[in-house]
Amino acid sequence: MTGPRRDSGGTVSGIDVQSGEGVRLHLRGGVIERTERGGRGPFVGPGLVDLQVNGFRGLDFNTLPVPADLPGDVTRELYKEGVTSYLATVITNRPAAIEESVRAIARACAADPEASAAIVGIHLEGPFIAREDGPRGAHEKRYVRAPDWRLVRRWQEEAEGRIRLITMSPEWPGSIPFIRSCVANGIGVSIGHTAATPEQVRGAVGAGASLSTHLGNGAHLTLPRHPNYLWEQLAQDALRACIIADGFHLPDSVIKVVMRVKGANAMLASDAVYLSGLKPGRYTTHIGGKVVLTREGRLHLASNPRLLAGSVMMLRQGVDHLVKAGLCDLAEAWEMASTRPAGAIDLAARRGLAPGAPADFVVFERGKGRVRILETWKGGRLVHGGS
Repeated sequence: MTGPRRDSGGTVSGIDVQSGEGVRLHLRGGVIERTERGGRGPFVGPGLVDLQVNGFRGLDFNTLPVPADLPGDVTRELYKEGVTSYLATVITNRPAAIEESVRAIARACAADPEASAAIVGIHLEGPFIAREDGPRGAHEKRYVRAPDWRLVRRWQEEAEGRIRLITMSPEWPGSIPFIRSCVANGIGVSIGHTAATPEQVRGAVGAGASLSTHLGNGAHLTLPRHPNYLWEQLAQDALRACIIADGFHLPDSVIKVVMRVKGANAMLASDAVYLSGLKPGRYTTHIGGKVVLTREGRLHLASNPRLLAGSVMMLRQGVDHLVKAGLCDLAEAWEMASTRPAGAIDLAARRGLAPGAPADFVVFERGKGRVRILETWKGGRLVHGGS
């Protein structure tokens, strides 16, 4: 397959992954000024958008202290994976540690334009989650606590307004006013790591919760047939659903059901932890304790192999899995990893390759069942690949 075609006037040509037709993207001032038919070359698709990145290739947003250069380094590594926008994810920890993490991320973004452009917000995954084993996942029980708006407000001040999404369980007393306060102040609320009743899920949606975090995971190993919190989240049309499609977190049959029920509101997230990209083996993490990374790419708690400890596969691999499993075609899989998550947090990148959209896109080819990233463009600038 030939490489992408570019000219000195800021034009990139390829095959639009959505339409399958040739396209020329004319770039100007960091946006796609206009498009026209007739390009050729490898695929061109909107940049991948990841709502849940804990870390990558040994770099962790949750290991303190967070070095000043870490957010920029993670960003540059993710460009190689085709990710152009993402939420830096800070998980359950003691309040002072969360405060330190979000402050460090904000300061790094203020000092590094590369990090600031790609890190479109901070995702707090916890600490307002279920305390029970199973729903709590690998989060440390001693740091789990009830929702506290005053605490979030303090964290948001330290984060310089960058907290954009909170994963919480609406089973706690005070959850409804907490969710309303978050939404009123521009922070999205996602239901996850929950043992909530169906009534509590419905109440959360009524208060403004709009997303499900890695639906089907962070759950009890055994649930009542019905009702339960998984069925209820599936049934709530106002909830978009993030899923991890790595072949380990969910059976393909469950992914198929989520995709059919949620339709255009089903999307991918990686939940990538800092062990992503490292060699298989046993590791000791500062939050989840001892974990095992298998050769197949499955990460689980050493004490209980049935419980996963996060994901080590990236969005492009989730795209590969969906297509290989026959769950959808390449166009839909790519949409689930790009414009749909962008829409979930109201990014301009939700417009994809349309005129006026940010010039955040990826040039890639797909052969032997896998996506290979050739180039990544951010704001009309080539940030990975090329010659």
